[in-house]
Amino acid sequence: MLKRTKSVFVVGSFVLGAAFGLLAQSLLAQSLSAQTWNLPQGMAVKDNGPRTYRLTVDYHMANTKGEIVHRQRFTGEYTRGLGDGEVMWKNVSQAEADGATAPFGTAQKRDFMEGFRYRHGADSLKPEFFKGFPPTAVVERDLVWDTGMIEYFGQNFFEHLKLNEPYHVLANQDVSMPDVGTFKNHDVVLEWVGRSQRNGQDCALITYKAFFNPFEIANGGMTLKGRSDYWGETWVSLGTKQIEYGTLYESVVGEMKLSGQDTTQVVNIFRSGTLEPINAKE
Repeated sequence: MLKRTKSVFVVGSFVLGAAFGLLAQSLLAQSLSAQTWNLPQGMAVKDNGPRTYRLTVDYHMANTKGEIVHRQRFTGEYTRGLGDGEVMWKNVSQAEADGATAPFGTAQKRDFMEGFRYRHGADSLKPEFFKGFPPTAVVERDLVWDTGMIEYFGQNFFEHLKLNEPYHVLANQDVSMPDVGTFKNHDVVLEWVGRSQRNGQDCALITYKAFFNPFEIANGGMTLKGRSDYWGETWVSLGTKQIEYGTLYESVVGEMKLSGQDTTQVVNIFRSGTLEPINAKE
C-alpha cells in the first residue's frame, strides 16, 4: 500500500510539474509573441552619422528563347546620414559582357554622378533634379530611383503592416519621368512576412511586388513600349529602421523601335540588384 501511495504521489507530482511547465511555456510564448509579432510604431529612422551602401544591379538582355545575349553591371556607393539630411553618390561604374558566362570587362566610371548630392526625400521626378546628367543616362537615374524605392517600401509603412497580411500601397499610379517616359504602377503590394537577422540586427523582413505595369520610354531616338513586373525583399532593422539588406528583381518585355527604322524588335530584359551597407555607424 505504501509503495502504491508513493507511486501515485510521484506520478501526480510529475503531472503537476509538467502542467505547470507547459503553462509557463504558454505564458512565455504569448508574451514573446506579443513583443515579437508587432512592428515598432511611431519610430523614425535613426541616422547616427554617415552610412554607406553599395548598390549592384545586373541587366540581362535575352532573346525570345531565353538565351542571354548581353549583360551589364552597374554599381554605385550611396551614403545617407550626411549633414542637413543630404545623401550622396560616388564610385558609380558600368561594365559590359557578351553572353551568359563571359567575364565583365573593365568597369567604366560614370563621372557625372561623382559627388551627386541632394536632400533625402527630395522629389526626383522634377525636371531639374538630374541636371548635369546626360539625357540618355536612364540606367543611372534608375540607381537613384531603385534605392529610394527600397527605402520607401521598407521604412514608411510599419504602422500599416500586419504579419502575413498583404497591404496595397499604390494602385494605377501614373508616373511621369522627365526625359525618360511614363510608367504606371498597376498594384504595389507590401507584406511583412517575418523576422530575420542581418549584420547583427534583428530585422523585419518585408516583401514588395508589382506586376503588369505598362510603361513607355522615348529617349535618344529610341522608343520602347512594354510591361514591367518587379518584386523584392527588404531587411529593416527593428532598432534603427535602417535598411540592412535589400533585393530587387524586374522583368521587362516590350517592343523597341530605333530612330530611322521602320520595324520593331522584341526586347526581353531581366535585372537583379542588391543594396547592402558597407560602412555602418550605429
